[in-house]
Amino acid sequence: MACPECGHEWNPDELEEEVGERVLDANGNELQSGDSVIVLKNLPVKGSPQPIKAGTKVKNIRLTDGDHNIDCKIDGFGSMALKSEFVKKA
Repeated sequence: MACPECGHEWNPDELEEEVGERVLDANGNELQSGDSVIVLKNLPVKGSPQPIKAGTKVKNIRLTDGDHNIDCKIDGFGSMALKSEFVKKA
């Protein structure tokens, strides 16, 4: 494809690979791997008698594909997968 105004040329297939899928928090802010986030509501954990409390800060997240798109370690719970809709960027 080429821009009719400036003549810039690009391949749309390459552009899609570069952009990928953006991961947004509950407020619409874009998340990146390595960010810190705060849990917005109590989240029940299977096999644990207590939930992850609202306000828990999670450091150094990793973004993944799928429904639960955040991998992280939470103190007292260990490795977890979270949905980005239940966190906000710290």
